[in-house]
Amino acid sequence: MSTQGIILQARTGSTRMPEKVIKPFWKNQSILDILIEKVKRMNVPAVLATTENPSDDRICELAARHNFPVFRGPENDVLDRFIQAARKNGFSKIIRVCADNPFLDPESMKTLISQFEQSDADYLSFQLAGNKPSILTHFGFWTEAVKLSALEKVAQITSEKLYHEHVTNFVYGHPELFNVQFIQASPLVFSRTDIRMTLDTPEDFEIQKEIFAQLSTENPNFAIPEIVAWLDRHSEILEIMKNEIRRNQK
Repeated sequence: MSTQGIILQARTGSTRMPEKVIKPFWKNQSILDILIEKVKRMNVPAVLATTENPSDDRICELAARHNFPVFRGPENDVLDRFIQAARKNGFSKIIRVCADNPFLDPESMKTLISQFEQSDADYLSFQLAGNKPSILTHFGFWTEAVKLSALEKVAQITSEKLYHEHVTNFVYGHPELFNVQFIQASPLVFSRTDIRMTLDTPEDFEIQKEIFAQLSTENPNFAIPEIVAWLDRHSEILEIMKNEIRRNQK
């Protein structure tokens, strides 16, 4: 039987905003603290995959405070880091979580985990208008799922830097080679192009910190409907997001 596991990907060496995942974000918590707690609530085996760079010792220390397992691998060959982490932990099916998504939606993650468990797909993720996989959008609400065997196949086929940095890109980009399947995203957001809740830049950090604080105060269990309703009441924030989307094309 296939063993499914979550790999949470995190490092401090981001180009646009170094250390974004460990900076204080909400009360005394960093984004990484928030995500580790969300992942732990899934009740699925999980590991944090970070780099061998000494600067990421702090990531390991943070994970240790949560009793959360860590795997350390290559900094730039993220594909190899995932393959090694999955092999070491006995995961044949991987749920990939990126550490720059503080608004990751737990209900959507549960749906993905459940559907991937029963699926024969090599790759499964949420899909938006224009047949876009969620990883190519700016929402930051969703995870994606991939088989270890698919990643191993990518490693054999190509040594191109792009595909070793962006773990799943080759898989969903080659549906003729892999069984690629999608779950349609909620109609609330399916056709939206003005929401940016993924976090890459200092501007993103400041906006999202404010949004997270306000939403958490109103409803600690906020999800996509509450986020969308809040944004629709704050058109000035949506305007800033539109500018950031233009500046940070995917």
